[in-house]
Amino acid sequence: MKRDNQSSVSEFLLLGLPIRPEQQGMFFVLFLVMYLTTMLGNLFIVLLIRLDSCLHTPMYFFLSHLALTDISFSSVTAPKMLLNMQTQSQSISYAGCISQVYFSIFFFDIDSFLLTSMAYDRYVAICHPLHYTTIMSRSLCFMLVIVSWVLSFASALLHTLLLARLMKRDNQSSVSEFLLLGLPIQPEQQGMFSALFLGMYLTTVLGNLLIILLIRLDSRLHTPMYFFLSHLAITDIFFSSVTAPKVLMNMQTQSQSISYAGCISQVYFSMLFADIDSFLLTSMAYDRYVAICHPLHYTTIMSQSLCFLLVIVSWVLSFASALLHTLLLAHLSFCGDNILPHFFCDISALLKLSSSDTTTNELVILTVGGLVIILPFICILVSYGHIGSTILRIPSTKGICKALSTCGSHLSVVSLYYGAIIGLYIFPSSSDSNGKDVIVAVLYTLVTPMLNPFTYSLRNRDIKGAMGNILSRGKFSL
Repeated sequence: MKRDNQSSVSEFLLLGLPIRPEQQGMFFVLFLVMYLTTMLGNLFIVLLIRLDSCLHTPMYFFLSHLALTDISFSSVTAPKMLLNMQTQSQSISYAGCISQVYFSIFFFDIDSFLLTSMAYDRYVAICHPLHYTTIMSRSLCFMLVIVSWVLSFASALLHTLLLARLMKRDNQSSVSEFLLLGLPIQPEQQGMFSALFLGMYLTTVLGNLLIILLIRLDSRLHTPMYFFLSHLAITDIFFSSVTAPKVLMNMQTQSQSISYAGCISQVYFSMLFADIDSFLLTSMAYDRYVAICHPLHYTTIMSQSLCFLLVIVSWVLSFASALLHTLLLAHLSFCGDNILPHFFCDISALLKLSSSDTTTNELVILTVGGLVIILPFICILVSYGHIGSTILRIPSTKGICKALSTCGSHLSVVSLYYGAIIGLYIFPSSSDSNGKDVIVAVLYTLVTPMLNPFTYSLRNRDIKGAMGNILSRGKFSL
């Protein structure tokens, strides 16, 4: 697993199927036909369901996802097996082996969850036929698919990280834990900062939960913009929960240690939720662009299915990006210094500690980071460029104020989020780069998620109206 450890393997040998050499050609043709049948058959199912409106039902919705999953599931193993049979090679690289483990577990778990969803659909259809359309709504179907993907990603990631860790145990020179130096504060200030960060974390959790509750209870907020906002609030809760509890625990216990598995997990989930934030902010910018630049077609363009699709794509791309960084990080050696000048396991700080060649990691951070951070940011700027040109053509001052009020909250959140990232990675570092990195990291991991609820509640009439209605109903009931 580690490049610097000569005792660790860089590849594995797959013995393949227990067949004689003279039977290789026959079995190669057999498995090739099976694989092509799987691909074409499932693609045909997906195409039929897509083209025939009579099949646009929950059962066939799950079936189409099952067909796509089966295509991906068979593609994890069949091409490599066919290639090995054709080239008489038995080798598979370490990265290829780990990837096969991850994706085989991932698609197998999705199959299991989708079959369960289909069973529930049949149960409702037969046992509660009069309430079928109410229970098996489009939103529930999308939610079941999203939950299937999320749980399968989490399960496959857990198994893969544990496997990667198991393969590293024989290297006694590698570190088993890291020491987080934490925030650059004096020991006598620990109590004050502990109370401050606890207050910030509780405000983040409660404020975002309040946003989710308001959107859930007020039917006027059941629009695409607030649908994305509710997902942003959920993501902000998880994002701050990746780092804040560990920081608070270390401050209270005066401990600085974090296990290797805990550190890798922090890297994965911090990158996951940071990427989801980026994609959700881009989706919200697109929603505002359609609302202002194409108001007559807004309900047609921003359909419920498109909103769900944008959220699903955000999660899937973020999972893939975070997984790629994590697997590459797990492949590095950490044989010397284990002190991180940070309050959580930041990937850039970990790369500086590694005794391996980190060129690939840095290249992936540059390219993938550009795709999940810079490209969405450019899309947001383009959206607001079109919005700005449309607003300037509005003749009335009232119309301009109304257009700006619909974008003000989102623009404030975008400025906070991307401003912190640009300040960290674009501006040149000073001599005290570690201190600057820690301060900016606090800004976008703790401060920004805390300020988001205030930004949307104080600058948004709909949120304030929903809050007033709930308070009025509470007073009336009392």
